[in-house]
Amino acid sequence: MYLDKFISFLTFEKRYSAHTVKAYEKDISMYLEFWKMEGIGFDELTHKDVRFYLSGLMENKLGASSVNRILSSLRTYYKFLQREGLHEENPMLLLKAVKTPKKLPVVVEEGKMDVLLADDVFFAKNFEGIRDRLIIELLFGTGMRLSELVHLKEEDVDLYQRTIRILGKRNKERIVPLLEGLEKLISAYLLSKKNEKFDNNCLTLVVTKKGKPVYPGLVYRVVTNYLSLITSQQKKSPHVLRHSFATALLNRGADLNAIKELLGHANLVATQVYTHNSVERLKSIYKQAHPKA
Repeated sequence: MYLDKFISFLTFEKRYSAHTVKAYEKDISMYLEFWKMEGIGFDELTHKDVRFYLSGLMENKLGASSVNRILSSLRTYYKFLQREGLHEENPMLLLKAVKTPKKLPVVVEEGKMDVLLADDVFFAKNFEGIRDRLIIELLFGTGMRLSELVHLKEEDVDLYQRTIRILGKRNKERIVPLLEGLEKLISAYLLSKKNEKFDNNCLTLVVTKKGKPVYPGLVYRVVTNYLSLITSQQKKSPHVLRHSFATALLNRGADLNAIKELLGHANLVATQVYTHNSVERLKSIYKQAHPKA
């Protein structure tokens, strides 16, 4: 039901990332296939049918957050169809999101990150060691996303101005300052990269040991391996370092709006989740320090 047009709309007009577009396409394809197998025409569907579909997903143990993502996909899909004059009714108007438990962002304790980055004891002196350290330092030192790091180019780094240009979601650009230590690390990395004399002319800043553009799986593996050396916590993804970056700034009194800009959030709602971590930290300190706690 006009799925190709919808995907083109997401890609070229909304300018969603390839990952997001793929998720939308999967959600809508499954929805359309379900009703095709049920023998019910798309034009006949009401909000009760959509509710029945979503309830079935939950009965099959799909989590509330995943159901809400599908609900969001369907809302966007029906809204697009109405805007294009391809469908009259919008059954999504009477449906509400499923309640989900609030989850605090998982972070690595600052002291443990200090241990990891204090010296070169954890990182080899060769090209791969320098590159691995750069991956960790970029994620923790700028708060960039995994996808942003993967697509970062050498020309995005201005060592003279000590800034880095990051192309975020929906091609939204932001400028993030570089700390002196990170600036020196980038310089050392670029020199090491040059000495490797790779055969290709890859413009990507971070590359593999063969000089090809770095890929998400490699970054994820690097982060997981190094964080495993300093913490036993279950979650050790690149996004944990983004959370750690934001929480560290907030704990040191940084303005929430400034953190929002550094992270590339569209609004403050997404940034405010880090205030919960800060409150929990204060509670912990209070319990340890107050005589009546």
